Amino acid sequence: MNNIFSYFIPKDRKFFPLFEKASANLIEMANQLEGLVNSPEASREPYYKSIENLEHKGDEITHQIYLELSKTFITPFDREDIHALASALDDIADYIHGSANRMLLYNVTEMTEPIKKLADLVKQGCIDVEKAVKELKNLKNIRVITDSCVRINSIENQADYVFDKAVGDLFDYEDDAKTIIKYKEVLSALETATDMCEDVANVLESILVKNA
Repeated sequence: MNNIFSYFIPKDRKFFPLFEKASANLIEMANQLEGLVNSPEASREPYYKSIENLEHKGDEITHQIYLELSKTFITPFDREDIHALASALDDIADYIHGSANRMLLYNVTEMTEPIKKLADLVKQGCIDVEKAVKELKNLKNIRVITDSCVRINSIENQADYVFDKAVGDLFDYEDDAKTIIKYKEVLSALETATDMCEDVANVLESILVKNA
């Protein structure tokens, strides 16, 4: 089975480039998110617009993957894994976009340290997602993929801690219910983005188990 898999891998000119485009798009979204949370309020509008445009770009890439999947007979790995990976990558983009949207719609003007830390963890997760996805096309550097998956899991654990402590602090030190709700929503969306990175890692590990 491994020989058959290796035989087909070099011939794929559709899925791997699209996965790499999707993961590179996530890096750019994470960069824009980082810029957003570290910029003065007056300078944030271009970041919001950029994140929205990149989310639409990600949707187009995901749609293209699904389209190729519907008309391609021989795929580089299981069809359900291709679908799962495309969906998981798109989920990261959705939650980065959702985080920025919540900041804008809820008029979150003060970017707190937990928000900045979670945005940084999202970026770290996206960097490791891209590293792992790039290695899928030949599976020669399985260690790179597995190491990235381990780091993504660690990043998600760190994000859980930052989120839990930040929400605890909100309830302890913030008296205004509206402020608690809107900051909790932003923090939750950011933390969920790291969960989505972990979902990508889980799909990648599944692909390795089946094909490496």
